[in-house]
Amino acid sequence: MSDALARLQETLDHRFKDPGLLAAALTHRSAARSIEESYERLEFLGDRVLGLVVARMVYEAHPDEPEGALARRYAALVRGEALAEVATTIGLAPHIRATAAELEDASDNPAILANACEAVIASIYLDGGLEPAQRFIERHWRPMMEADRRPPKDCKTELQERMQGAGHPLPRYAVVERSGPSHAPEFTVEVSVAGATPVRGGGRSRRAAEQEAARAMLRQLGPGADGETT
Repeated sequence: MSDALARLQETLDHRFKDPGLLAAALTHRSAARSIEESYERLEFLGDRVLGLVVARMVYEAHPDEPEGALARRYAALVRGEALAEVATTIGLAPHIRATAAELEDASDNPAILANACEAVIASIYLDGGLEPAQRFIERHWRPMMEADRRPPKDCKTELQERMQGAGHPLPRYAVVERSGPSHAPEFTVEVSVAGATPVRGGGRSRRAAEQEAARAMLRQLGPGADGETT
């Protein structure tokens, strides 16, 4: 194992019995000889492990909140931006292997960072079980959870209310791209509202992509009547 991967294991707080799992978690399909040597399948599993741990964290931390509020907190913590933030915090970018020119600098590609972070979670889980994976997730996701005292707003609902309040037609959403393997599709959705340039958002489901597009539109529109942005 290289010195770089040895140092990364220290950052992850997990010593791998099978270092090949970590190597695969850091390999984009463009640099892999087969799907087993890339992070695609690991990404699928890591998404589920992350979801389980985060759901329990949110459930236990907010015993008095209804399901809808818990769901909004959960969605904010498992979305790609949160994963990319953690990947940046632990310095994952220099370890990611990719040969496609547009992916050579992973630090400039939040989607690649997010995917690799999920794969790393899966590699820890497969190598050591739920306990070390949960330890890693709680160490990096709990501060984000505790930073949000109020449940995040549903961006689609907020955008719709903004448009209705201004007497404009409702936002229009359209899927402009669907990519990725069947087990882990990526959707790109464009949202249009009166008086603004259409913007796009991406996600692993149409609903998630619509939420990201709405979030981007709210940023473009700026503070609403309550002086807040999402």
